[in-house]
Amino acid sequence: MIRVNKLFSDPLQPWMRGGGPEGDIILSSRVRLARNLEGVPFPNRNYGKELSSVVEKIRQVQPAFEVVGQHYDLIEMDELSQLEQSVLVEKHLISPNLVNNALHRAVFVRQDGAVSIMVNEEDHLRIQCLESGLDLKSALSSANKIDDLLEESLTFAFSEQLGYLTACPTNVGTGMRASCMLHLPALVITKQISRIISAATQLGLAVRGFYGEGTEAIGNVFQISNQLTLGYTEEEIVDSLNGVVLQFVEQERAARKLLVEQSKVAVADRIWRSYGVLRYAQTMSGQEALGRLSEVRLGIDLGIITGLAPEIYNELLVTTRPHYMANLAGTKDMDAVTRDTVRAKIIREKLTYREQGGDE
Repeated sequence: MIRVNKLFSDPLQPWMRGGGPEGDIILSSRVRLARNLEGVPFPNRNYGKELSSVVEKIRQVQPAFEVVGQHYDLIEMDELSQLEQSVLVEKHLISPNLVNNALHRAVFVRQDGAVSIMVNEEDHLRIQCLESGLDLKSALSSANKIDDLLEESLTFAFSEQLGYLTACPTNVGTGMRASCMLHLPALVITKQISRIISAATQLGLAVRGFYGEGTEAIGNVFQISNQLTLGYTEEEIVDSLNGVVLQFVEQERAARKLLVEQSKVAVADRIWRSYGVLRYAQTMSGQEALGRLSEVRLGIDLGIITGLAPEIYNELLVTTRPHYMANLAGTKDMDAVTRDTVRAKIIREKLTYREQGGDE
């Protein structure tokens, strides 16, 4: 239980601390595999005992996937408060869909938070593996190991013609969605982002917001993922996405260089203004915080702000989220004014602590 409690209280899991390949631009890489048990109706056609039996079957094979790594905790969604469920969504450990109907839904979370297995989301199983920076191949390798171990005890719905069968037709085939979370402030500032997103869409990729499908790209953070899952191998999809993401990195670096060469004073002024607001504001909305934190992170990456580690950006992305703040405060009814005041206080205190030489 101590480990589970830390999921709600610790702002960062190890994979969220950054430092991976291309970590100045790519915040994380994720591979997710959708799987369903043969002969069992999909979760949207499945009720009560059958859904519960799926959770129990995964519980019974839990020791199998623990042999390749660390311990996993089983968290049943209906045993959590709505606030705790929302904190897990904010930390990207589960999807918003898993909490829409919490009964008979669960997630197995590896103790480092880098692997989670959602049970009875849109599909019976969604295996999610996360890595810092650009490391899709490691994420795919981890997901495949767990998939193989589960398949030794379970029979998945599979067609020789189509591949893995899934609740959503767009996932049929590999059942795999690979994605990267990118921080692209310079492309937004130079107004090149729409052109590049359009080009990515034409290549068969989806570009979404901070929390995936249906969410906005706030804080200059974009999630790029494959849309095609049929007719290609997992490795081909990962290689293709990896190549496109590297082009995004190249374009973002070129835009940053252009900003410094053509507008160095203006860019520095913009970044320091954001830092000043974050350092002294008494109230701040979530959207403003993400926007200004993005500019401060850009300042750190460009060497305009020194003495601050880039990890402070990742940490404040989590600790200023509304449900995380409310859960730490021990209340489920934090009104908007209180929330904005608490958020500004957290940011001020964190920046003050770092200025005074506090440990990262």
